Amino acid sequence: MKIYDTKTAPTPRRVRMFLAEKGIDVEYVQVDIVSGENLSPEMRAKNPLGKVPILELDDGTTISESTAICHYFEALQPEPRLLGNTPVEIGLISQWQQRAELYLFMQVGMCFQHSTGYFKDRMNPVPEYGKEAGINAQKFLHLLDKHLAHSTYLAGEQFSIADITAFTAVDFARVVKIRIQSDQVHLQRWYDAVNARESARA
Repeated sequence: MKIYDTKTAPTPRRVRMFLAEKGIDVEYVQVDIVSGENLSPEMRAKNPLGKVPILELDDGTTISESTAICHYFEALQPEPRLLGNTPVEIGLISQWQQRAELYLFMQVGMCFQHSTGYFKDRMNPVPEYGKEAGINAQKFLHLLDKHLAHSTYLAGEQFSIADITAFTAVDFARVVKIRIQSDQVHLQRWYDAVNARESARA
């Protein structure tokens, strides 16, 4: 199997961190999204949306969307569990994964795309939307700081996919000058703990 990946993009990094936590090694094939290689007919045959990452199995089956790829590997190798074990764990992790996805990861991504015009050759940037998305991301960081005052990780005492999503979003947010504030001590404590994990280097 192989994963079509772009080292500089935050979404593929989520999969790399997830697999690093599980100790799974796969072949990574780098795709140049700046030049639009991901939009080629060959890549669109693997994912019609032209996005990375894409997992390609030995039989030719392709799975795209980073969380879908993570679900595949969780089923393939359950331990260590990053999607939860008990019904309560699964529910809480899913809840915080979705919150981190919708209110932080996606907002940072929209801020980047619409504020910088990085992909203006293939989309119509709306600067006002980018600004609002950045404000939304900053608001969610404030919410996370309050939540983490009473929780080691996003979904409790267990490191999970929700932490991976939030961590990669916070790291990428620096590109659009969104950072953890000096008074967000609980968020900073969490970030430092995740950053110290070996998987953060993936």
